[in-house]
Amino acid sequence: MVTNTFDVVQAMSGHKNVIVIPVPYLEFFKGDQQAHALAAILNQLVFWSGVASSAEGGWFYKSHEDLADEIKGLSGEEQSRRLVDKLRKKYFPGIIETKTKKVNGTPVTHYRLDGDALISMIFPAISETSKVRNGNVEIDESNRRKCGMETAEMQNHGNVENADSYLYTDLNSDNNLQINKSLSSQNSNESSDQSKIDFLNRYPEAVIYSANFKKWGTEKDLECAQWLFERKQWLFQERGIGEPDKPNFTEWSNTVRLMREIDGRSHKEICQLYKRITLDDFWHSVILCPSKLREQWEKVVVKFASGQKVSVDPVERDNAYTRIIGSRLTPKNRTEEIAAELAGKQGVRNMSDFVGRKAWVGIWQQAAEQAAKEVTA
Repeated sequence: MVTNTFDVVQAMSGHKNVIVIPVPYLEFFKGDQQAHALAAILNQLVFWSGVASSAEGGWFYKSHEDLADEIKGLSGEEQSRRLVDKLRKKYFPGIIETKTKKVNGTPVTHYRLDGDALISMIFPAISETSKVRNGNVEIDESNRRKCGMETAEMQNHGNVENADSYLYTDLNSDNNLQINKSLSSQNSNESSDQSKIDFLNRYPEAVIYSANFKKWGTEKDLECAQWLFERKQWLFQERGIGEPDKPNFTEWSNTVRLMREIDGRSHKEICQLYKRITLDDFWHSVILCPSKLREQWEKVVVKFASGQKVSVDPVERDNAYTRIIGSRLTPKNRTEEIAAELAGKQGVRNMSDFVGRKAWVGIWQQAAEQAAKEVTA
């Protein structure tokens, strides 16, 4: 049912030449000063998600520049980028996915939308309330179980009635029979609602939290957790090992919050250290989540601060030599860029293969250490 609903909404959304924004989108962003711009961007993403693409697995590509050009009212590519980030990180974390893939040799941002989860947030009444068909009440609660993200009710904005108090009408009856859930169920939900109210009164800054309210994070904690996962995706792509599993962002945000509140780490420090870890040939495979980062923090910091050489993968080093020096291909990352520049200054291409590879060992070590320093500069 929800999937069919998304198909209908998708057909109503966006266009190449005429932009008509569905009212429910505007209602969803009600209260946000950028409501119309956010709704317009979402409108186009939903539209293009239904257009056939050369990408597979539901992915489609659209540049920030193209989005800005289609909507017309934006100041340019940068504003388009900020609006997309706001949709991904604040309103639809885990629902609007992005990754960078090459199209005709050029890196382009690709998107994928979880249609069912998107509809369950914009139209929660569709996925959380009962439907009446030919006098029979059908209960549809699949989306609440299906949605893996436990967020702060994911911005309901007060525009939908609570499903627990929803009144059902028998379409075959002239008496408009109202069917209510049992009193015990209502009491249980009222208790749960009160727990949620108490929690949010105590921690109004929480935007993502677990069902029992024991794990939670602020908007900045969630943004940090999402950045860590994006960096992990980059690491997997860089190492050619596929796509990492999507994390539980409630768990990740909670750990980030604990590092910030208890350990005294700033979001910037957390991101900087993990970025450097992903460049280290030893630590990149040891620390793959915030909990492991928190556990190994002091050991990693001491190791990096001790002035020890950055660990180097000899296979990666030798492959880089073959591609950059032998085949004259373009460097793939910062370490390779630095190594190529140093090799050019030392005239490695004019050396014999044996002498060149020997010089490359020292060049690669120097490049790896310089790249690591740039991360924490």
